[in-house]
Amino acid sequence: MTFPTLTRATLERHLPILTWAKTYNRETLTSDAVAAVIVTIMLIPQSLAYALLAGLPPEMGLYASILPLVAYGIFGTSRALAVGPVAVVSLMTASSVGALGLSSPAEYAAAAITLAFLSGVILTLMGVFRLGFLANFLSHPVIAGFITASGILIATSQLKHIFGIKAEGHTLVETVVSLFENQHSTNPITLFVGLTATAFLFWVRKGLKPLLISTGLKPRLAEILAKAGPVAAVAVTILATVVLRLDEKGVAIVGDVPMGLPPLTMPSLSPSLVGQLLIPALLISVIGFVESVSVAQTLAAKKRQRIIPDQELVGLGTANIAA
Repeated sequence: MTFPTLTRATLERHLPILTWAKTYNRETLTSDAVAAVIVTIMLIPQSLAYALLAGLPPEMGLYASILPLVAYGIFGTSRALAVGPVAVVSLMTASSVGALGLSSPAEYAAAAITLAFLSGVILTLMGVFRLGFLANFLSHPVIAGFITASGILIATSQLKHIFGIKAEGHTLVETVVSLFENQHSTNPITLFVGLTATAFLFWVRKGLKPLLISTGLKPRLAEILAKAGPVAAVAVTILATVVLRLDEKGVAIVGDVPMGLPPLTMPSLSPSLVGQLLIPALLISVIGFVESVSVAQTLAAKKRQRIIPDQELVGLGTANIAA
C-alpha cells in the first residue's frame, strides 16, 4: 500500500525539480527571469574567454553553456547556482588535453569533449553511490591554495593577449620567461585596450553600484546594471574595433563564429584516450564538485535552503555530460 508513496518520494529525491515546482509561482518566475537575463549577460563573455583558456575555439564555450543549465535545473538542489564553464576547470582542461600532444584542433576538441563526458560520468557515479560526504574530508586550505595558484597561472597566461604577443609555457616560470622574451613584439593598441578593459572591470566590481545609487537609481536596478559591467566592456570594445578598424592595426579579434548549433555527437571512447584522461577527469570532478558545493552552500545558507551533496554530484554530473 505504501509503494506509490515511496515511489513518489524517491522520484522527488532524485528529481528536485518535482519538489520546487509545487510551490513555483508568478513572483518566483519574475525573479528567475531577471536572474536569467543577468546570468545570460555574464555567461556570454565568460564562456568565450574560458573556451580560449581551455585552448578551444571560443564558440565551443557558448555551446557548452546551454544544456548544462537545463540539466542542472532538473537534477541539482541549489536554487541559486549557475552552472557553466569556470576558470579553474578550463585551465585543468588545457593542461590535461595539451599533454596528449594532439596535432589537429579537431582532435584536441574531441579529447576535450571526452574529458567532460568522463568527468560527468564520474560525478554521477559518485552521486549514485552517495559519496558526497567525502567533501567533508577535503582540506579547505589545500583547495584554496590550489584555486589561488590556478588564478595566478590563469592571469599570467592571459598576459600574452593583453600585450598582443605570442608566448608559450606549461608552468608559471616558462610562461613568464616566454613573455619577457617576446615583449619587444608588444602591440601598443592591444595593450591600451587590454589595460583599459581590465581597469574598468576592476572598478565595476566596487565602484559602479554606489555611483549609480548616488544618481537616484534603486539599489536593485543599480546592482543589475553593475553586474552587466563586463558586457558593457565587451560592447564598447566591439564598437571601438568596428569604428576604428582596430583589427587592421594588429588587435586580435575572435573572427567569424559559426551560425547555429553543432550536431549532437558522442565522445570518443577509445581505450587509449580514456586511459590517458581518466585521472585528469577524476581530479577535475573533485575540484569542480568542491568549488560548486562551497558556493551553493554559502548561497543556500543566506536563504535557509538545503543543499544535498549526493544529489549535487548527480546534478553536476549530468550537466557535464550534457556539455
